[in-house]
Amino acid sequence: MSAALALRDVTLLLGDGEEVVTALDHVDLEVRRGELVGVVGPSGSGKSSLLAVAGALTTPTSGSVRIADLELADLDRRGLTAVRRERIGFVFQSGNLVPALTCVDQVRLPLTFGRVRHPRDPHHLLAEVGMETKAARRPHQLSGGERQRVGIARALVTGPEILLVDEPTAALDRERSQAIVGLLAREAAEHDVATVMVTHDHDVLHHCDRVLEMVDGRLAPVDVPRV
Repeated sequence: MSAALALRDVTLLLGDGEEVVTALDHVDLEVRRGELVGVVGPSGSGKSSLLAVAGALTTPTSGSVRIADLELADLDRRGLTAVRRERIGFVFQSGNLVPALTCVDQVRLPLTFGRVRHPRDPHHLLAEVGMETKAARRPHQLSGGERQRVGIARALVTGPEILLVDEPTAALDRERSQAIVGLLAREAAEHDVATVMVTHDHDVLHHCDRVLEMVDGRLAPVDVPRV
């Protein structure tokens, strides 16, 4: 089976003149459907740049980024927007919810931005993440873990092939962190979503199928004890 997400020899340079920084340095990465890949590393090592390039938000200086059989370099701005809308889901720190919307409207929101190929039912997704009884609540009525669950459901409602997750446990205690990353692993496996999770939380890495470390813009595999 070919990779759902593939980065080949990707380099990303940021800045100008003497201020140029190599954010990504000849990075290779493959993520298959149903796989959860954790990425760890110090602040400033390039993890956020990796998500931006994989999510079609930033164009690399050189190298190839493919989603299944689609080469992102071949697309214009409209095509990249369609890829982000239809094929990629994003999970942000603390859920990043809209204060005025109920949980079910948060999840439904991506479906209002344009056509998607494989939409999922918002109410069913809230049930999958354990939030079906709180569909009418707003973010200020939720705990941090609950907000993150709603954010995960929102990212999955378009039926994406790729899920990109940025520090999902940053504001959570250990018990809630384990629950959230366990949920991500289950959703990835059950719905064949290729998932990349950037995290500083080493306690949750046993949920991942693979773990990579980013240092100075380069990726290398890490052995993580299974529990």
